[in-house]
Amino acid sequence: MRIEQHPVLEFRRGKKIKFTFDGKEYEGYEGETIAAALHAAGIRVLRESPVLRRPRGLFCAIGNCSSCLMTVNGEPNVRICVEKLRPGMVVESQKGKGVIYAAGN
Repeated sequence: MRIEQHPVLEFRRGKKIKFTFDGKEYEGYEGETIAAALHAAGIRVLRESPVLRRPRGLFCAIGNCSSCLMTVNGEPNVRICVEKLRPGMVVESQKGKGVIYAAGN
């Protein structure tokens, strides 16, 4: 599910790393976006529409829309289409607007 060759672009992947998504462990490449790693793992639904709860996938892939908002390492509303993957990240599906927890709560 990952693009290996492209006629114009050159892919330079970092080392293979592990991260979790909704409690399950996955692998990706250091430095690629979280969305790219999830897409390569076959995950196409990134969130639900707020009112009708319809599935949403990757849309703009440049950080302009809100179709890919997730909670990353406890921080809500992260645009995973532009957020780079790092070892040990904990990525979770986000329902609605996300909840921000104050320190000490």
